[in-house]
Amino acid sequence: MSTEIKAPVFPESVAEGTVATWHKQPGEACSRDELIVDIETDKVVLEVVAPADGVIEEILKGEGDTCESGEVIGRFKEGAAGESKPAESKPEAKAEAPKEEAATAASGDAILSPAARKLAEENNVDPAAVKGTGKDGRVTKEDVQNHVASGKSAAPAAAKPAAMPEVNMAPGERPEKRVPMTRLRASIAKRLVEAQQTAAMLTTFNEVNMAPIMELRKQYQDSFVKRHGIKLGFMSFFTKAATEALKRFPAVNASIDGSDMVYHGYQDIGVAVSTDRGLVVPVVRDVDALGLADIEKKIVEYGTKAKDGKLGIEDMTGGTFTITNGGIFGSLISTPILNPPQTAILGMHKIQERPMAVNGKVEILPMMYLALSYDHRMVDGKEAVQFLVAIKEMLEDPARILLDV
Repeated sequence: MSTEIKAPVFPESVAEGTVATWHKQPGEACSRDELIVDIETDKVVLEVVAPADGVIEEILKGEGDTCESGEVIGRFKEGAAGESKPAESKPEAKAEAPKEEAATAASGDAILSPAARKLAEENNVDPAAVKGTGKDGRVTKEDVQNHVASGKSAAPAAAKPAAMPEVNMAPGERPEKRVPMTRLRASIAKRLVEAQQTAAMLTTFNEVNMAPIMELRKQYQDSFVKRHGIKLGFMSFFTKAATEALKRFPAVNASIDGSDMVYHGYQDIGVAVSTDRGLVVPVVRDVDALGLADIEKKIVEYGTKAKDGKLGIEDMTGGTFTITNGGIFGSLISTPILNPPQTAILGMHKIQERPMAVNGKVEILPMMYLALSYDHRMVDGKEAVQFLVAIKEMLEDPARILLDV
């Protein structure tokens, strides 16, 4: 029975998508619910899975082709036998010719258990150089560990560079590679340019002494992990401090819709996450009602989903304020770009020890520069500076967050 493979139904804000990757080719066997193709949109990557056991019969939209919501991109044949899964015939071959398999183990194609193969790859070990002690000469994980411990893996690792001379390049040649911009990257570029062209964007800076937060984390980290099962990071403090500051300065938590100013009575904070596909901003909703542990768990969840390309449209829509952390890459100071239609974005940076004047004495303190970019059409300079100072004061004295002072 032949069925159609259709692109997913896109959200209203997404007009079309691009076929990113076909994980199965015509004639290849597929199991029910196995991933067969990725569809990349302006915001997320959507997955299409096999409707049943069978094979890909025909691909109508190749990788890089544009597709619309619900459009047929291929055909699937249910119940048909595919070309894959040759490993199922191995037990018979092993029963008939164990000597031949043992001989193979002595050659370049040694018989490895999955754990042994993974360990060998991680340590650049040539399987052929490992003596197998398992049944029929099979190489076990312990065999690889013993081989690594004996130092015999150095030779195969050193042999890898020998493959380099295969690339012949004429002297003075300057190669180039042209790659089409992905939909997500193109969408990010468009939004960033629009933000700079439409907003009256300014940036104000301040610095914060991170010693109190660092001491608090050091003092309670073990207890926090024991109770909540997750580490206490810096982002939850910044998110909570920003939430309290947003309640005091509503204009920073607002957005512009045409000629209207929309004031939000809630705090949904976007946390910028860098991925291989580009920068995405999942939103932590109703932060005012969350504790530090809840915020940390949500951020870790979003980070994992972003890395795996599993973020959905609903995870990234909305948001009244954004926090971005360039410090994880070593940035000392920067001017973050607004995330429209929001009116402000907070930039965190690298913590660096610097000599500071404290009560007439010079002390070495872990300092961080903070940057607040804001839309001057909505936020006055006075409000922006006071907002950033409020965050600074709450971070330097975390009790202020609890006491709301």
